[in-house]
Formats: sequence, C-alpha cells, structure tokens
Amino acid sequence: MAASRIVIENCAIATVDAGDTEYASGYIVVADNKIESVGAGNAPDNLENVVRRIDGTGHLATPGLVNTHHHFYQWITRGLATDHNLFNWLVALYPTWARIDEQMAYSAAQGSLAMMARGGVTTAMDHHYVFPKGSGDLSGAIIRAARETGVRFTLARGSMDRSEKDGGLPPDFAVETLEGALAATEATVDAHHDASFDAMTQVAVAPCSPFSVSTELMKEGAELARRKGVRLHTHGSETVEEEQFCKELFGMGPTEYFESTGWLGEDVWMAHCVHMNDSDIAAFARTKTGVAHCPSSNARLAAGIARVPDMLAAGVPVGLGVDGTASNESGELHTELRNALLINRLGAHREAALNARQALRLGTYGGAQVLGRATQIGSLEAGKLADLVLWKLDTLAHASIADPVTALVFGAAAPVTLSLVNGKPVVEDSRLLHVDEDAIARSTREEAQRLAQIAAQA
Repeated sequence: MAASRIVIENCAIATVDAGDTEYASGYIVVADNKIESVGAGNAPDNLENVVRRIDGTGHLATPGLVNTHHHFYQWITRGLATDHNLFNWLVALYPTWARIDEQMAYSAAQGSLAMMARGGVTTAMDHHYVFPKGSGDLSGAIIRAARETGVRFTLARGSMDRSEKDGGLPPDFAVETLEGALAATEATVDAHHDASFDAMTQVAVAPCSPFSVSTELMKEGAELARRKGVRLHTHGSETVEEEQFCKELFGMGPTEYFESTGWLGEDVWMAHCVHMNDSDIAAFARTKTGVAHCPSSNARLAAGIARVPDMLAAGVPVGLGVDGTASNESGELHTELRNALLINRLGAHREAALNARQALRLGTYGGAQVLGRATQIGSLEAGKLADLVLWKLDTLAHASIADPVTALVFGAAAPVTLSLVNGKPVVEDSRLLHVDEDAIARSTREEAQRLAQIAAQA
C-alpha cells in the first residue's frame, strides 16, 4: 500500500541532528509515521499520495519536545505549600497525595498531558510512585490518558516501601511492601511495555528516591529492569539534605550509593542531580547515566542550580523535565527551554553556560537520549519517527527577532500551529485535536476539590 505523505514547506528548520543542520527555508516530507526527507528549498516534485500540503511561512520546525521527568497526579494539588523547601513541601503534601484514587489519577494525567502537548511536547513521561491501598488501577488510568491525548509516552512505574514508621515521609497506608512493589512493577511492564521502534507506550522501573525506598527495593528493582530489558529512573542528588541523609544512613553520598545498588548505567536516568561534585559528574559520564534537568522546579523548591554545562562538557546525557506541577505550576516544557538557559547563566559559567541551540537540544535530542529513544526521535532526520512541531514566529511576540531558534528559546512561549506524533496531528492552531480542553479543565477542578475535601476530613 502506498505511503500517505504530508509535505511541509517554506519554514525555517532546526533539525537538531549531529551537525545541528539548519535551513532558513526548507521542507519536510512525512510518509506515514516516519520522516522521509528534510532539506533546503522546495520539496521534491512528483511526490505521490500527498494527502496534505502545509505552507510553513513564518514558522520554525523542530523535533517534538521530549519530557523526561514529571508527576502527573500533582496536577490536582497545584498552588499549595508555595513557600517550602523540598522536604517541608513533601511533609505538607504527602497526607493529601496519599488519598488519590483512579479517577483522580486519570483526570490529573489528562490535565498534565494536555498542557504539555499543547505546548509542543510529543513524548511525555510520568514518574508515578504513590499507590495507596484500594486506589484502583492507577497505572492503567495514566496510560489511557496518554493514549487518548495522542502523545508518545513512558510510564516510570514508581514505588515506595519506606513509610513514616520506617523513618520515611509517606503515611503507612500509601506505600507498598517490597514484594508487592516488585510484583506490581513487573506486571505493569508485562501488560504495557512495547519495545518496538515506533512504540507509543513504554514502561520503566522507578523506585521513588533513596529516602523513600529500601536498599533492597533499589537493588531488586535494578535487577528486575535488566531482566525485563527496560530502563531505570529515580530521583537523585536533589538537595543538600538528601546528601546528608545518604551519608548518615548509608555512610556514602548519593552517587556512591547508586553505584553500590546497581543504579549507574546507560539504561538509567536520574531526576534533578542538583548537588553533584566533580567525581559524581565523572561517574555519570563514565557510565552514561542520564539526567533529567528540571530548572523551574529546582528554583520553586530552592534546591539550587544543577551543573548542566559541566555535565554536558563531560559527556553526560541531559534532557529537560517539567517535574510535577505541585512544584512547577505551569506544567509546560517549552518554557523550560528558556528557564534552563537563564537559570544556568546564574551559575559559575555565567553567560557562557548555555546558548539557544544547546537549550533546544536539551529539550529534544537530549530527552530522547535519556529515554533510550535517540535512534527513533529527538531530531528531524530521514528514517526517524515523524514527531515534530511547527512553531508560529511571525506574530507580535517574535516577529522582530531575526534568528528563529533565538526567538523560540529567548522569546515568549510560541504558539504551536501543528504538532505531529507518529505522523498524526495532535495539535492544530494551539488546540488539541483528540481531547476536550474545557472538559478536562472542569474535571481537574472537580477532582482537585474532591481530593482537598477527602484530605481535610482525614
């Protein structure tokens, strides 16, 4: 059967390939779910079965954005504990989070996914680790929301087995046993993980953090992931307090602890990694362990400035993350391009920390790297999956900025005229095509109110 083709012409293109190839005016041909060709000037003549032609005048085409760290359930607890550091924020919110159920998780996932997709995210991920007893099929609900939205998705199936009685932060009824967490994680991988080239749903093994899980869960979780051939994800080196905790409890810093439990490797990525010394960065570079950089959340919780320029210089794979929307209320990844650049310039490297193209690479190819999908997505190249975004840059917000990549990264959040995922439109003219934004807004408000009432009564 002949391939159906979509042709996009007359747009600026930032391919984010290995050579950072760009075209001031070029074309992209999509055949079914893959990119067939990209180049300067007009598309080839005599293309067959062209079902749509798009005039991209005034636009920049980039790879779709790839989110590498999030907690969707937090969409219904936004705007709380706004003046807290990480540990105090967790203490304040865990009693509420521990009351979530399947309908809440589904609605919150809808809100999180809709906001990201509308802003150019084509591959999302969710690190979900709160599984209160009797709360229903939370993983299934989250995956269903992603499928309905139309984005590519990785569920990092999280877990916690260290509750308040063990010196952890969550209430006892909101954590799993070691055996229960491992069994449920394996069942989620078996039910939902797709290892194929164009997979829309993948699953990673993701115990929450060193201070909320046992060493046994870290070690056995890593063994489970490698037995199943899936990736590993957790939080790492987010705060000074975490480093102190690790040294007091384990007699070593976070990176040494991760290495001792099998948690460094090219199949691993960590969220945050704010407090990393030179030897930590060297260990990540040596093992190709990835990092999800979450600049807005790190600022919101006063965690500090991650050493992203040093990580990149050492060869550490780095992508961008929204993080949960209880610590980044905007819930958007395209704003993280700008915030990554600006916040890192407050660090030791100052104006040389990051430039616009490095920021765009973090949000696209870098994210694909840390999710283990760099051969499939993250750049606009023939043979890769057709996950791409057409950003409108000819309006008041951007029209006077000559360089389109600078306009996208330094300027205001640009509207999305078109977003393709797997060759299919997901967003057109800044509106989602497969889900009703207004209905999601109502649902998330109702579920946020229901959760607040349940938590208050408890």
